[in-house]
Amino acid sequence: MNEQATSRPDDPGQGFRCTEVLHTAEVFAGEPGCIAQARALADLFLTRLVAEWLAVLREHTRSDLMLAVSELITNAERYSHGPYLLELEGTAQSISVTVYDSSTALPVLYAPDPARLGGHGMEIVVALCDRVTAERVPVGKRIRAEFQLST
Repeated sequence: MNEQATSRPDDPGQGFRCTEVLHTAEVFAGEPGCIAQARALADLFLTRLVAEWLAVLREHTRSDLMLAVSELITNAERYSHGPYLLELEGTAQSISVTVYDSSTALPVLYAPDPARLGGHGMEIVVALCDRVTAERVPVGKRIRAEFQLST
């Protein structure tokens, strides 16, 4: 796991300019249990964000974020051909969940249809998050889901 924690904005540091974000990332190869590992990483990240940055979470933020991570990692596992990266960044005001994978195919957002089998992952992510973006990048694509926190 590649993890980096930076100083809080009100901590001036030791003569260097800190980036004002808590960051963690992990690469997954699609091994059994990776969705649970991604959720555990996100849960630990939220715990640290609350403890170290004094972030205030809304009632459903933790469960919404866990579900978004599950859906994004499931999609990366299902549609990419290679490893994928989960990156979490946060401040006291917001959290972003970013997944990079090797597929250049952007996700399709279907109209809600309770009779449709499958294809609901991005519909769920869009419903949970304040903002979702998807774009092609040199390694494939990047999908970012953003959550605004209580202030």
